[in-house]
Amino acid sequence: MERKDYICEIDRSWSVFPVVALLGPRQVGKTTLAQVYGRQYYRGSVPTTHYFDLEDPGAIARLQTPKLTLEPLSGLIIIDEIQRQPELFPLLRVLADTKRQDTRFLILGSASLDLIKNSSESLAGRIRYMEIAPLSLSEAGYGMRDQLWLRGGFPPAFLASQDSDSALWREQYIRTFLERDIPQLGINVPAQAMRRLWQMLTHVHGNVLNYAELGRSLNVSDATIKRYIDILAGTFMVRRLAPWHANVSKRQVKAPKVYLRDSGMLHQLAGISSFDMLQMHPRLGASWEGFALEEVIRKKQFADEDLYFWGVHEQAELDLLSTAGGQMIGYEFKFTDQPKMTKSLRTAFDLLKLDKLNVVYPGEVPFSLAPGIEAVPLKEFA
Repeated sequence: MERKDYICEIDRSWSVFPVVALLGPRQVGKTTLAQVYGRQYYRGSVPTTHYFDLEDPGAIARLQTPKLTLEPLSGLIIIDEIQRQPELFPLLRVLADTKRQDTRFLILGSASLDLIKNSSESLAGRIRYMEIAPLSLSEAGYGMRDQLWLRGGFPPAFLASQDSDSALWREQYIRTFLERDIPQLGINVPAQAMRRLWQMLTHVHGNVLNYAELGRSLNVSDATIKRYIDILAGTFMVRRLAPWHANVSKRQVKAPKVYLRDSGMLHQLAGISSFDMLQMHPRLGASWEGFALEEVIRKKQFADEDLYFWGVHEQAELDLLSTAGGQMIGYEFKFTDQPKMTKSLRTAFDLLKLDKLNVVYPGEVPFSLAPGIEAVPLKEFA
């Protein structure tokens, strides 16, 4: 599957940055994307592409003397799993400055920006970071919505021949992530404890985080729970939405909200193995909310720093608030065929002085609920 939006963004980046970093979880399609781009789309002044995989012993051996290996090369240089050799970053700065006209570097990493930023500070002003996420509805096609929702967007899980094969792949992925990937990032946490927390998060998916309650359940401190969730967020498995604080005389929610970012991983950890089972599960609405929320964020290309949620204790809430472009736009996600105007929607719209409020639902037809408040089918974001 050629992911054209990402390819266009990589192309656009070269006019400003000599280095582009593709960051995302393992098996999300970074390597395939980079190789397709290098073979079919790269149009630099020197069209040659060079590929180094830092999990390949041959590539590691070639980069034992990285300056001697990389300095003579021109064209597109792809370095996969860059977090394995953070000592390459200072050299990339030198090469990017001295070979700017005929050389571009496309680097791939399984760690997030937060986990490698200390190593990449020397590339400030020379690098663009792009997060590569699992497949979206735009890429899979809206006709595959239910399969994407159940299985998630990791290509091997989504494209499996049957649901049981997809579930088997996701289970092995979770085990490998906890037992191999996390330790390889230099993070020392017990795999069993991390899995238990990850499974607990399926019960609070779409809810406000209570570190103390989770800590009591695992018999660890609040600080330990926060550290574990920091790791899951830093490796793209969990999304935390910060609370928005409006200047209103009401007791507003101050803790962050949490979502498992890939619906397939959510369902695997929750023991949901089929679409029929999902339709009968008590967390059906929360699952839809997280799935639709990620699709809206992807389609609108919202930056993390522009995203919030808002709530007033026991009165009103808003699932997603975007401040991008100087506008206040709210999103509420409802798994219903006929969303209705509610007191909570009116309160959020008025108190936050929203420019617009979209109620995203799985139906077919957009319609107005009130001035400035629209019911919008999810397919509008696909």
